[in-house]
Amino acid sequence: MREACILSARALRLAGEMVEPGVTTEQIDKAVRKYIEGAGAKPSFLNYDGYPGSACISINDTVIHGIPDKKTVLKAGDIVSVDVGAYLKGYHGDNAATFPCGQISPEAQALLTATQESLYEGIKAAREGGRIGDIGSAVQRYVEERGYSVVRRYVGHGVGADLHEDPSVPNFGTSGRGIRLVKGMTLAIEPMINAGKAGVKELPDGWTVKTIDGSLSAHFEHTIAITSEGPVIMTRPD
Repeated sequence: MREACILSARALRLAGEMVEPGVTTEQIDKAVRKYIEGAGAKPSFLNYDGYPGSACISINDTVIHGIPDKKTVLKAGDIVSVDVGAYLKGYHGDNAATFPCGQISPEAQALLTATQESLYEGIKAAREGGRIGDIGSAVQRYVEERGYSVVRRYVGHGVGADLHEDPSVPNFGTSGRGIRLVKGMTLAIEPMINAGKAGVKELPDGWTVKTIDGSLSAHFEHTIAITSEGPVIMTRPD
C-alpha cells in the first residue's frame, strides 16, 4: 500500500507542476493517467462509478469532482484542486492538494494555507487509542477559528484494498466521540474548506460539486496509517 501511496503522491506532484495559465484540465488529466499507467498501476478514479477522468480537477468555487476537459483552460489567479489516486498491487493510495495558478489573491492564499494546515492538525489528532471525532474536531476548530466553513456533505474515508472503505472520516465532530482508532487503520483525511458558507450543490452532470454561494473552496488530502508510534503519512512523493 505504501508503494501505491508514493505513486499517487508523485502523480499529484506532476499535476501540480502543470498548473499554469493556458493549460487545460484535460492536459493535466492525460499526463496523470500516462504517469500512473507507465508505472504499471491504474488510476483509481478512472471509471469509478462511471467517473470519466483519471484525476478530479476542481477550480475556484468547485469543491470536488470537477471533470477534466479540453475546454477548461486555467487562468492566472485560479486555485486548482487536484485529487489523484493510484491502484497498485491490490491497494489504493489517495491524495489531493489545491495549487495556485500564477499569482493568486491574498484571500485565496490564506484559504489554501488554512486548509492545508487543518489537514495536518487532523493528522496529528489521529492517534492509536483515540476516536474518529478527534480528527474532525481538530480540523473544524482550526478552520472555523479563522472564519472558514467545513463542507459536511462529503468526508474522508478508510482506504486500502478498496478506494472507499469504512470508517467515514468527517472534517467536523466532537473530540472523544466515534469509533476507536486502532493500529493498522489506513485513512484518507481530506478537509474540504469553503471561504463562505458550508453548503454545496451538485451539478446536473452528477459529479461536479460547487459551493452554494460561489465562494472559493480548497481541498487537501493525505492517506495515513495509524501506528503505535503515531500517524504516518504514506502519500509523500519521496
